[in-house]
Amino acid sequence: MSSKPAAAPATAPATGAPSFTPAYRSAVLGLLVIAYTFNFIDRTIINTIGQAIKEDLQLTDTQLGWLTGLAFALLYTTLGIPIARLADRYNRVNIISIAIVIWCGFTALCGTATTYLQLLLYRVGVGVGEAGLTPPAHSLISDYYEPQKRASALSIYSFGIPLGAGFGAVAGGWIAQEVSWQAAFMIVGAPGILIAIAIKLFVKEPPRGWADRQLADAKAQGASSPQAAVGDETPGALGREASEAGAPNDAAKPASMLAVAKRLFGSWGMFHMAAGITVASFAGYGTGAYAAPYFIREFGLGLALVGLATGVIAMVSNGAGTLLGGFLTDWASKRSARWYALVPGIGLILATPLYILAYTRDDYQLAWAILLIPGILHYTYLGPTLGVVQNVMDIRMRATAVALLWFVLNLIALGFGPPFCGWCIDQFARAAFAAKGMAGEFIASCPGGTAPKGSDPALAEACKSAMAEGTRAGLVSNLLIYAWAGAHYLLAAITLPKDMAKARAEADAGDAAAAARAAS
Repeated sequence: MSSKPAAAPATAPATGAPSFTPAYRSAVLGLLVIAYTFNFIDRTIINTIGQAIKEDLQLTDTQLGWLTGLAFALLYTTLGIPIARLADRYNRVNIISIAIVIWCGFTALCGTATTYLQLLLYRVGVGVGEAGLTPPAHSLISDYYEPQKRASALSIYSFGIPLGAGFGAVAGGWIAQEVSWQAAFMIVGAPGILIAIAIKLFVKEPPRGWADRQLADAKAQGASSPQAAVGDETPGALGREASEAGAPNDAAKPASMLAVAKRLFGSWGMFHMAAGITVASFAGYGTGAYAAPYFIREFGLGLALVGLATGVIAMVSNGAGTLLGGFLTDWASKRSARWYALVPGIGLILATPLYILAYTRDDYQLAWAILLIPGILHYTYLGPTLGVVQNVMDIRMRATAVALLWFVLNLIALGFGPPFCGWCIDQFARAAFAAKGMAGEFIASCPGGTAPKGSDPALAEACKSAMAEGTRAGLVSNLLIYAWAGAHYLLAAITLPKDMAKARAEADAGDAAAAARAAS
């Protein structure tokens, strides 16, 4: 028999174990949201200033798509898994802090690029740094929040996506118009380093499975929640909590990659949940990369105005949808786990025709007003999907599961979504240019999408209209992909409750076995 004393509950600070009050956990979640906001500012600012880059470096939309997509996604996806394996074993706070410094530094370096190749390489560097945030962040959140609150907590974290896309659009558009696109990269890149310092100083590494053990203890004591079991936590000062050392994590090794992949993709319901988020992201990254250029090309608007409009739309509608998806699913899933799939499935299918309606209007103000609606419906998919993934995983599978999902999602969606949409735009623009009876090929006649200075007015007009028509047609064709994503979620709903119950039982058994090994 082991001579070790029994471990004290994780909520008993008197015995040296940490006690994290709701206020402290909310503060930690808030810092992670800010980090994710900067993550998406630095990732997506190129969507707004892309038109200026395209004209300055005389790029095709396909080349612009590679800057937005695979250049960023290549190492972002491949490094995500080894970083997650580290996060399942070592200090997640340190990993996040270092990652922020790396990606912010490379974002600033993008502003020094003078050639397409330089910018491409710096974007690869941004992807290297950003690979180190989400897997450890999801793992941290899952240790701070019990299962029935994870979809909401992860939705709040995912709120950094529309916040970052919005702030990046507003700031990037204004800076690029008033100064230069190079200055936009430099100015938005540097401040993120302060967030890295704040996270390192304030956020503490919780014991693995802290929230799960809290819930188990609460149930054992007949309480309905961890807070009910341990009493009022409010007297604990944030400073004291932040300084308390977390209980040592057990020495169990993370599960094998094969075991994680089987849990993540091995059932009908989980496979279609993963397929749904991947296909929805493919459409989102692709159309998102050309939304701002569309309004510039179609309506002749300035970067600052387009950045402001698209930024506000992203923050308001996409942000509302992200939060709504998590909270609505946490509420509805108490009745049936099927709602983890039904909420995003219905939302994506309803959003598709509304998106198409917006991008086929001849009035940009009407288009912007319409876009406020589908964004709410569309972004309901994030919280439910990520909540399901965390809830069916063993404690030491969580970071790896997120990284594996992100590897598949980002390699396909982020890597190829923007270049595919750009390629579609190039093809439709070529066809539109030829239909106008113009001699020559569109790419050669209209470098960067515009006629060379001093060209015949007829050529200039043909280039302009072909570019606008091609962008609209390319966007509409890619918006149809959202309905495909919604179909995957509806298919997942068929067996998801049974699949989740089976996976949760396996996860509980795995966690119990790990605890037994640690106690022996």
